[in-house]
Amino acid sequence: MVNLINLKWRHIVLSLSCLLLLIACHQTHADLNTTLKGAKYLKVACDPTFIPFEIQKANGNLEGFDIDLMNAIASVAGFTVQFESLPFDGMVSSLQAKRIDAAISGITITTERLKTISFSRPYLKAGLAIAVREDTQDIKDFNSLQGKKIAVQIGTPGVDLAKTIPNAKISTFNSGPEFFQDLLNGNADAVLCDAFATLYVMKIGNLKGIKLVGNPVTEEYYGIATPKNSPYLDVINKSIATLFSNGTYKKIYQKWFDSEPPQIPAATRN
Repeated sequence: MVNLINLKWRHIVLSLSCLLLLIACHQTHADLNTTLKGAKYLKVACDPTFIPFEIQKANGNLEGFDIDLMNAIASVAGFTVQFESLPFDGMVSSLQAKRIDAAISGITITTERLKTISFSRPYLKAGLAIAVREDTQDIKDFNSLQGKKIAVQIGTPGVDLAKTIPNAKISTFNSGPEFFQDLLNGNADAVLCDAFATLYVMKIGNLKGIKLVGNPVTEEYYGIATPKNSPYLDVINKSIATLFSNGTYKKIYQKWFDSEPPQIPAATRN
């Protein structure tokens, strides 16, 4: 009789354990659906001129590091991305107005931006570089930029950095192709630009007559930007962590940059 009773209790305990496991799995799925508030897709802004992070092909389709990463995040989280092309300098205001759910376009996590929007955990370590014409001899590093004509992209950290250069004459542009053309035309002495993007464009031969000088002048981290306290932020962060741990991030990084990815912290010091 005792053995029968013990056996009966074992069955009850096992049944309860299975039931709790099912509830936990269901709760995880329910939490995700609650976080997404029933959304089947997220509207994500990007700037298709920011090669190789976003590239618009002849047929209109988008590709690039950021595109692959955002699609991989969506696959893990269980939603579909609806990409929307926006100029870089219009992304923060669009996020503030909640016209878009997120933005991914090599957006540096800064203290100033964190005042009005939120960011995911960092997904890339980057930095600004100095680009000059190949025949330039008098610009070798950041200190050489004093009194020079500097071209930068609107809304990027390059603007703030250029303002710290004594007697610099600053020109602002909406996109990389514009300020590189200004440099080639001789209207600018140097460009403060994203090192990754510039090296990639030089590698594929679309940027001739330009070279990088010195070392990267800043260390930055890119994050996925969202409206302040977005309900999607936690899901995005968890998905990024999954991509780091399961090797997907490494594959995407190697596809576009042909090197081992550096260690990325879970948060910045901003």
